Amino acid sequence: VQLQACGGGSVQAGGSLRLSCATSGRTFSDYAMGWFRRAPGKEREFVATISRGGKITFYANSVKGRFTISRDNAKNTGYLQMNSLKPEDTAVYSCAAKYTVTGVAPTQKWEYDNWGQGTLVTVSS
Repeated sequence: VQLQACGGGSVQAGGSLRLSCATSGRTFSDYAMGWFRRAPGKEREFVATISRGGKITFYANSVKGRFTISRDNAKNTGYLQMNSLKPEDTAVYSCAAKYTVTGVAPTQKWEYDNWGQGTLVTVSS
């Protein structure tokens, strides 16, 4: 499956952005999806994940209560709604997909074998 993230931009602290992850090539509903981010000078880190059917979600503690992951399998697209953004949320955000026959929602980057190009989110104070 091919993935392309979009929706990044520059916002002030407290603002909101909605990232989208458009997929193609395979049946999106066969894949769990995750969002990861890489801040300048740091390692890529887990942000959120959602199972193939959308029933299971997990979030990093740093974004819990502020970010919401969702998906629309009919549109082959995943989303990350980001509210109450903070300067420390500044990073390149990437979506990833993992083929699975179960309702897992992987949180480790090594579990994903399909990655899209990232989209830059910049939050100013």
